[in-house]
Amino acid sequence: MGNVFVVLTPLIHGIVKLAGLTQQTIEIEPGTLMNIWVPKEIVTKDDGKIVYLPPTKPAVLLLHSFAMDGIFTWFLQVLVFTREYSVYVPDFLFFGGSITDRNERSASFQAEFVAKGLKKLRVEKVTLVGLSYGGMVGFKIAQLYPNLVKSMVMSSTVIELTESISLDSYKRLGLSSWSDLLMPTTVEGLKKMFSVGFHKLPWLPDFIYRNILETMFSNRKERNELLDCLVVPDTDVTSDTCYLQAIHMLWGDDDKIFDLDLANTMKIRLGEKATLDWIKDAGHLVPLEKPFTYNKRLKSILECVTKDQ
Repeated sequence: MGNVFVVLTPLIHGIVKLAGLTQQTIEIEPGTLMNIWVPKEIVTKDDGKIVYLPPTKPAVLLLHSFAMDGIFTWFLQVLVFTREYSVYVPDFLFFGGSITDRNERSASFQAEFVAKGLKKLRVEKVTLVGLSYGGMVGFKIAQLYPNLVKSMVMSSTVIELTESISLDSYKRLGLSSWSDLLMPTTVEGLKKMFSVGFHKLPWLPDFIYRNILETMFSNRKERNELLDCLVVPDTDVTSDTCYLQAIHMLWGDDDKIFDLDLANTMKIRLGEKATLDWIKDAGHLVPLEKPFTYNKRLKSILECVTKDQ
């Protein structure tokens, strides 16, 4: 029974392949590799060498949470959106198959990594969809590479993870650091992570939790370093939040990490280009917990923002 999750991985990968994506490993630079799922139709060969074509449909970039890799975060969206969009799902560094020998650990470094990968794939403009950690990296991509990002859909995230936001969350959730929640070492710790992430935690037997723990939490040292670098002193917060792109915020109404009050405050800070909508009885991992409702809302947003792409 301990192999259930090991079986689940190729099952999800197989379904995603049927939906039209293929898994690629791209060398960003010597020592740095990106694992990314891309549309099958953009991958071709010239004299035996893989060549990437530009996207054939409006490009959508899905950026994953810290709790899991790209395709596990987003496979329920991939199945719906690949028909009308060229969907790209990368793994951040130290998740999935993405790795580097460089020492940087900041969100800006992850943003640079994703932007370089998209350039190698000949993607010039995307609608960016970010969940939690993926949203934080997404804001950095939009800031550092404004011509790359047409618009953003952000869920369960913040522009920057400040010390004050972190301390408030630690107090409410009984934590001493983000690693306490996001890098569990026991089944009970993993259950707590998911109970915080969901409005209502679905029941799973302990052997599945054990297998998730063994399978999904590699590169522990590096991921802990990513979390350490993610928290920004309040005195270092970027005052400029004037993004060129429209920002559509799509939340769960029971987000226990970044609640709706925080989302409203962020919307005000972002100004008139930001909108906020929320889904009832959904938590932090809203695309996983309420996929049908989330996909319906996301579809409406994408139809609006990509019509002239």
